[in-house]
Order: sequence, then C-alpha cells, then structure tokens
Amino acid sequence: MLGTALAALDGTIVSTAVPQIVGDLGGFAVFSWLFSGYLLAVTVTLPVYGKLSDTFGRKPVLIAGIVIFLVGSLLCATAWNMASLIAFRVLQGLGGGALQGTVQVIAADLYPLAQRPKIQAKLSTVWATSSVAGPALGGLLAGYADWRWIFLINLPVGALALWLVVRYLYEPGRRAATARAHGASPKEPAPAPRPRVDWAGALAVFATGALLLAALVQGGVAWPWLSAPSLALLGASAVLAAVTVVIERRAAEPIIPGWVWRRRTIAAVNLALGALGLLMIAPTVFLPTYAQSVLGLGPIAAGFVLSAMTLSWPVSAAFANRVYNRIGFRRTAITGMSLALLVLLAFPLLPYPGSPWHPALIMLLLGAALGLFQLPLIIGVQASVGWSERGTATASILFYRQVGQSVGAALFGAVANGVLAARLAHAPDPDLPDDLDSVSHALENPAALTADAADYLRRAVDTAVDHVYVGAACAAAVAVLVLVFVAPRRFPVIPDDTEDNRDEPSSPERPSSPERPGTP
Repeated sequence: MLGTALAALDGTIVSTAVPQIVGDLGGFAVFSWLFSGYLLAVTVTLPVYGKLSDTFGRKPVLIAGIVIFLVGSLLCATAWNMASLIAFRVLQGLGGGALQGTVQVIAADLYPLAQRPKIQAKLSTVWATSSVAGPALGGLLAGYADWRWIFLINLPVGALALWLVVRYLYEPGRRAATARAHGASPKEPAPAPRPRVDWAGALAVFATGALLLAALVQGGVAWPWLSAPSLALLGASAVLAAVTVVIERRAAEPIIPGWVWRRRTIAAVNLALGALGLLMIAPTVFLPTYAQSVLGLGPIAAGFVLSAMTLSWPVSAAFANRVYNRIGFRRTAITGMSLALLVLLAFPLLPYPGSPWHPALIMLLLGAALGLFQLPLIIGVQASVGWSERGTATASILFYRQVGQSVGAALFGAVANGVLAARLAHAPDPDLPDDLDSVSHALENPAALTADAADYLRRAVDTAVDHVYVGAACAAAVAVLVLVFVAPRRFPVIPDDTEDNRDEPSSPERPSSPERPGTP
C-alpha cells in the first residue's frame, strides 16, 4: 500500500507546483514533459517488469523498483534546470512501472480468490486518496516550503516501504512454480537453471512504446498531427513494432509471449481495459476544465467534483465479489460498463450552466459503475493463470489500459479542439481564441472579455466537453461489445486451495476448472 501511494502520488503531485518549478528552473516550453516523461516511462516498462517478476520473483523486482524510484526522487530534488528534472522524472517513472504493476501481482499471490476483492479495494482506496491529495499536497509544499520537497517527501515513505518489503514479504509460490516449470516435483528442491531474459525484446518493447507514446502525447500539442515529427515518430514506431514481433517470435522467453493474445480471456480484457483507459480521459482531463470554465469553480472545488468518482469506485469494487460470485466475472463487468455507458450519455443532457452537484453526481455514479467493471476483469485474468504467468498477464492488461489513456488524450484532445474551432468560427468577436487551453486561460480572466464573449466561450467549452463524453460513451460501448463477443462465457479459474494448483501455469490445451469465484 505504501508503494501504491508512492506511484499514485507522483502522478499528480507536480501539477500544482509547475509555476514555482518554471520560475526557478525556466523551461516553460517543455514543462509538460514532467508529466509525459513520467507516464511514458511507467507505461513502457510495465511488460518488462511483468516478465521479470515471473522470471526472478516479485520481491527483487519490487525492491529494484522502489530503489530506482527513490534514486530518481532524490535526483529530482537536486535538478539544476528543466532538462535535468525531466530526465530524473523519467528515471522515477522507470521505478514507478515496477511499483504499479508488481503490487497488483503480489496482491493476487498473497490472497486467495475469495479475499482479493477486499485487498484490491484497499489498494484502490490508497490510489484514489493519493491521486486526489497529490495536487493539494504539491501546492502546499511549493507555496509554503520549496518545490524540491515534493520529491524529498518520497524518501522516508519509500524507505519504510522498502524495509517492510525486505523484512516481511515472503513468496511461497515461487519455489513450486520454478520446480514445476522445469519438470521437478514442487515438494523437492527446485533446480537452479540460469534465468533466460529476453533483453533484446525488452529493448524493442521499450523503444516501440516510447516512440508511439511520444507521438500520441506531443501530436497536436508540440507540433501538428500531420507534421514531419508526428509522421516520423508514428512511422518509426510502426517499423519497431514489426521488429518487436519478429524478435518476440524467436525468443525462448519473450517479454510479451504469444499466449497473451491467443487466450481469449486475456485478449478480451486487454481490449476492454484499453477502452477503459480511453474513456477515463473524459472525466480526468476534461471535467476539471468544464468545472472551471463552464461552472466557474476554482481549482480546488473542481478537484472535489472529480473526487466524487474516486469515492464511489473503491466502495463499488469492495462489493463487486458479491456480484461476480453470483453471475460471474464477465457478466459483472458487462453490467458495470453498461451502467457506465448510460452515465456517460447522461452528461451531455446536463443543463447549462447547471450546478456543481450535477457533474459530481455523474462522477459518483460513474465511479460506482467502473468499480464493478475493472476489478472483476483484473481478478478474473489473475485467477486464470498460474504463478509463473501472473506477472506477465497482469502487466499486459495494465499496459493496454495505459496505452488507452494515451490514445484517448490524443483523440479527445483533437475532438475538443475541433468542436471549439467550429463553434468559434462564427464567434461575435473574431479575436477570441480557438483551442481549449487558450479558451480556458481566457476565461480565468473574464474581466478582459465582454459578457457576450465570455458566455459564448463557456457555451463552446460546454459543447466541446459534451462531444468528448459522447466519444467516451462510444469507448464504453466498444468495451461492452468486446466482452459480449470476444470474452469467453466463463473465465477459466485455477483453484487456489492447494499450492500445486495455484502455482501450475494454465494452458489453452488443458482447460482449468470452470469459473466458480465464490468457491476456493
């Protein structure tokens, strides 16, 4: 839980300290890479850490991740210019990828299937609380101390997490899984073969993901979508993706093995959580803009509107097992995303300008629906594989959720700016801005605008955000269709009542026991 708090906190804590950081170090033109670089490093390392945790065990990977994260935090606090700070943030993200993925795997290793919803709900609560508290804590430290304390505060928390992991984390499943993977009895001492690591595949996956995410994050922001940099990055990522496929097909122990997509359960969840990442851009990125520009709320009040979702999500997740114990993983997820689809379609029906409680209620309902959707899929995938495959399977679904977020940010950013440009083409004042960021900044100082111009801009933002939520509803519909037509009717579940069964990898050729999540 401490490791989860570290990873979640650093995703948001920097946001409110940007003015102080830029004032001290300069580099306003590239400060967005403080966020993009961290997200990119976390995302592209997830598959690598997942495979390494299956090869070497969860504990050494988690320890290495915490150490890298803490070293990156310390270096961030000593940064002398924006370029060095961005580089150290990327180093932080390299550790954050291990924290984000490995913690989920350890939770599945330590807790039997019947108890996983409870621990996952606690981890979700930690993530939600840390994400919401991050901006406020960052603003306090930057305003009343120094922005460097944003990174120094990680050191005592991370040191405590590291000590607890080293001292208390024990992996009983690793010995049996290693023995069985090499043909020995799990009751006998396991052989100690030299681990084979697909370093070429790891480098190829890392490079492909880095170029693709850089194109998605910076396209339409730092340069136009059809410009030479965007086309070069997208073309290079496509070439590297083909090279990665060739490398992985030839590798003895590939970073992304073929069974990740050959098994219907994992392939369907990859696609469904990719759609979840895409639709999450609507509330997390565009709702704060809506709350401030349309409703006239301040940043803190806008954050509270968004936090309604983070309150209901873990509560819903905690009770999800009572639903999937009765109707199964797949039907529970379909129910949750179907409700989310209706909630997202309700957003454009909100009155203009409306009251703050209207979008807050929407977010409360959305969090409850998505809690029913995501948790059964994660637990269902983890229950369908053995110990030696759990890290790779978990990292795969988390990776595609992160990629979905990057695609969503690029796609919905283009949608919002396109709608704004169309609306403002006939604006009463020809000098009004025509992109979302510029409009938001203009509405922060409404005294510089006429009443008609300010109202016109607010209505334009309202229309743009409505279109984004319709797009998010389309992503929700895609997730439902994937679960209906691609996912198996019942997720295969490996019983966890004995160590032998728990540690034995599942395979398509020999199906595991049918889905009965309520029975250990």
